[in-house]
Amino acid sequence: MASRPFQIFVTGTDTGVGKTEASSALLSLLADAGLKPQGFKPYESGCAFLSAPADTLAMREAAGSTLPVDALCPHRFKAPLAPGVAARRLGREPDWDVTLAAWEKLRHGPVVVEGAGGLFVPLDSWHDVIDLVAALRLPVLLVARSGLGTLNHTALSLEALASRRIPVRAVLLSRGTAGKDSSEADNRQLLEERHRVPVLGPVPYIPDARRRRAAFRRALKPLLP
Repeated sequence: MASRPFQIFVTGTDTGVGKTEASSALLSLLADAGLKPQGFKPYESGCAFLSAPADTLAMREAAGSTLPVDALCPHRFKAPLAPGVAARRLGREPDWDVTLAAWEKLRHGPVVVEGAGGLFVPLDSWHDVIDLVAALRLPVLLVARSGLGTLNHTALSLEALASRRIPVRAVLLSRGTAGKDSSEADNRQLLEERHRVPVLGPVPYIPDARRRRAAFRRALKPLLP
């Protein structure tokens, strides 16, 4: 029997925690293994140019994909707001069926899906990110900040996922700013002990983009088969 393709949903405890860096790292590892993955970010906000959504393009480049942007990101908004909020300001309602139809074309191969912000960010008037995770029936990589405050935010996210019986492959801790944080040494151990979930990282803060990408790849490599 053929093994199932690698598929995962990357979500976060908040916005700006490193979801796209994690998604791109996973896609590049899959591409290096010759698996021809795709990166799917169905909702992206804060697009300076709607034809060139930055996160989607970063994921497409990491995957080595040639698919058009519309196939990888059907809902795009200029305003740097939750997708559902950005759409409401425009008097629009993102079509859930369009999202599911785009997924249907990608779901048979290796794919990394990235959400928008955290689990309860609205995507339209009826659905939050957690509803998308449940609809796609994918395991989750939860990206969280590595410093002070992450225990509470991560625990709330993990409990929300558990309440929907959504499996969590791992938590990835990532530091996005310079400086030391005395809580980092304990966070990984406490999260593993209390929630019985693998915790990867922390990925250190590295200003150099190339070295930071390499650090994400090293941290996430254990997830791959």
